[in-house]
Amino acid sequence: MPEATVRPAGPSSARLEADAPTRWARRLVPSLLAVLAALAYGLLGTQQWRNLVSLSWDLGIFTQLARAYGELGAPIVPIKGDDVNLLGDHFHPILAALAPVWWVWPSGEALLWTQALLLGVSAIPLTRVAIDRLGPALGSLAGAAYAFSFGLQAAADVQFHEIAFAVPLLAFSLTALLRGRIAASALWAAPLVMVKEDLGLTVAVLGAVIALRHAPYRREGLGLFSWGIGWFVLSTFVILPMLNTAGQYDYTDNLGSPLEVLWPPVKWVTVGMLLLAAGVIGARSPLIWMMVPTLAWRFTGTVEFYWDWYWHYNAVLIPIAMAALLDALGDRRSGRASAWLRTDAPRPGRTVRVTAVAATAAVTLVLGSSMPVMNLVRPEKWALTWRAAPAQAALDAVPDGSVLAVDITLLAQAVPDHDVQWMHGPNQRVPDCVLVDRYAFSWGGSVPADPAHWAQERWGAEYATVLDEGGFVVACRG
Repeated sequence: MPEATVRPAGPSSARLEADAPTRWARRLVPSLLAVLAALAYGLLGTQQWRNLVSLSWDLGIFTQLARAYGELGAPIVPIKGDDVNLLGDHFHPILAALAPVWWVWPSGEALLWTQALLLGVSAIPLTRVAIDRLGPALGSLAGAAYAFSFGLQAAADVQFHEIAFAVPLLAFSLTALLRGRIAASALWAAPLVMVKEDLGLTVAVLGAVIALRHAPYRREGLGLFSWGIGWFVLSTFVILPMLNTAGQYDYTDNLGSPLEVLWPPVKWVTVGMLLLAAGVIGARSPLIWMMVPTLAWRFTGTVEFYWDWYWHYNAVLIPIAMAALLDALGDRRSGRASAWLRTDAPRPGRTVRVTAVAATAAVTLVLGSSMPVMNLVRPEKWALTWRAAPAQAALDAVPDGSVLAVDITLLAQAVPDHDVQWMHGPNQRVPDCVLVDRYAFSWGGSVPADPAHWAQERWGAEYATVLDEGGFVVACRG
């Protein structure tokens, strides 16, 4: 009697790869989620643009930077101050890639759609790996939870920032690592040092994880570690002070005492939400340590916006959370999972897998109607604001090419046709015109009754009001 053949328990890798639902899900779901996310975030940006929503001056700053690169010049941004090179503020040379965007669509709205596309694209590699590892149903749910996570929604809502480029780079790098493609992972991670100076430390942690967990690739891991540390030191202590008008790194003064890193409690709420985004079990993946550099500078910072779960600061952490979740839940094809530095731990049971993926969705769903994308289904949010026509009239009242001092509301909108500076900034240039919005929050409730007289006192030149409509006032020199 022939000896019985011993087969490994569970479906074979070949059967899983040939499984029709998996094939279809892998082919369709990642791209579908990417398109849906990009459309949602892009339409959210258009909605804000139409309704003159300006949550900060950042969109104006980056629009002016895009214009400078589009004109093949240095990123001089007068909104930040006279002759300010934005590469002396934060180290983000990757933003030179915005030049072609400006050539095609010279508008701040184009930056909002660029960010939406970058966030959407990041869902493709992570969703594909999730389906491969968890199956079509659970993998698709994990991909959807990522694509519409609180971190990405908040980043889209607060408009364009340089970290939009980091999100897909992290997604592609970490999925390559999960597939064992170490060289590809390192190549995707390397450009992160050109997105923002602190991301060099994130790259260094990834290099350390590779060196410690993948012994045959220790040299590559140490090389990536050195690359990250080297660029962090070079950009923070050499390049930024060299290009900064004050000869320093501007954000050192924002750091408080390390003793305050655990207080106030809002910091714990942020950590809790990130752990839920990683399905909690993701905490046992060494990839979770890639969050530490970003959380360290945020929690030692004295700026309250740094601590919260909102704004754009968590966007770079969401791909890390999803990769850590997938790493810890393991691969159904091999039956193995990661636990700290081990890559051969038993795969968690189905209940754990379902609960973990549900947690990543629940952390966003529990916020319900307060999430930004919900505005897309509210008809009143699509109704054009009554101030749109007066806003356009105010912009048209300023001659093209004029030096224009403007407050927060029309800062980004004014950039394409004018030489814009910040109304409340340190600029010494005497503007040709000033554009005041009586409803702008940037005045702190102290809007001048007569903007022309205010401008005369501020810059010592004669101004006359040329338009006063819908709360917008334009005053120009004679």
